[in-house]
Amino acid sequence: MSAVSLLRSVATPKKALAGAALTAATCGTLIAAAPAQAATTAAPTSASSAQATAKKMIGNSAEFQCFSNIVSHESGWNPQATNASSGAYGLVQALPASKMASAGSDWKTNPATQIKWGLDYMKDRYGSACDAWSFWQANNWY
Repeated sequence: MSAVSLLRSVATPKKALAGAALTAATCGTLIAAAPAQAATTAAPTSASSAQATAKKMIGNSAEFQCFSNIVSHESGWNPQATNASSGAYGLVQALPASKMASAGSDWKTNPATQIKWGLDYMKDRYGSACDAWSFWQANNWY
């Protein structure tokens, strides 16, 4: 609807309510579209923040690189990444996702909690993040 048509419909008493509703709906659509764009631009910052957190938590640069290789392949550093077919979730794609609750109740939203759980899992199952990465390279999963 053009601006002239909108003004005509609002100026006509019978159409005033319809025009107001259309204006409100159009405005609502524009406002609703803004957060989606903001989320798209915010993602790299979130990934950078998660990487910085992991680097700080791990300390050892070689172990961080191995951990980073896995996370890059599994989730692209997206803490809310979800595998539609299996339900695996988070940076380290835990399956079932709820296993990460053992590291903290904020496991769905906190990258640090997911990193802690992932590091513990890799250490317990493989011995280290680098041993987990070696397994991943041989099997395309860990």
